[in-house]
Amino acid sequence: MSTDATPKPPYTQFDFLLADEMQVQMTVTMKAAKEIFDYFRENKLFRWHDANNDCEDRANAACLLLDEWKVANAKAWVFSGTFRKKEEGNLTNCWNYHVAAALPVQVEDSLQYFVIDPATSPALIPVDQWALQITESGTSYHFIKRGEVYIFPTGKITKDNWYARNRRNYNWTMQGLSGINGASIKGRAQLAFQKQRAKKTEAIFKLQRNMRPAFLT
Repeated sequence: MSTDATPKPPYTQFDFLLADEMQVQMTVTMKAAKEIFDYFRENKLFRWHDANNDCEDRANAACLLLDEWKVANAKAWVFSGTFRKKEEGNLTNCWNYHVAAALPVQVEDSLQYFVIDPATSPALIPVDQWALQITESGTSYHFIKRGEVYIFPTGKITKDNWYARNRRNYNWTMQGLSGINGASIKGRAQLAFQKQRAKKTEAIFKLQRNMRPAFLT
């Protein structure tokens, strides 16, 4: 009996079981979306070169800025097949998951989400293409959640049991932008010596929140 040993190409699937039902009242033009992407790509506050760490903090910081500037946003997530369903499927760099800020854009007659993630893509990219691009093998699962959702629980993951923003994970976000994983044992040790670094990052972040980019006016 012959078997087909040809490896299957990577594949990504929309996960409707984890996706939020988005009530989109505003969208972003493609022109504005590209300008927003360029703004974040060039923003020195975001450590895009450190793709293996703190993606949830970069995504959260971007969404916080977009909220302050009154720009519609969300978060795009992708889980490896191994992490999501214990099946064949791996992301690049052996990630279990990845997350980035996303913008709702009206493209002709359809609403599409485009991802802001210079850590993995040099340009604005639709969420399904973004997820496929960082799927190394097997299957991955991508979905959209509200921008104010910070992270999933450590146990069973359902659509509605994710952690929302609060003061604690806001602090983690500022620390993450500083290159410190404050939620980890190593990161807590770093904070003992680098508190001023995190405070400086937060000060810069607050300035940016209050300085809406000119191209959005």
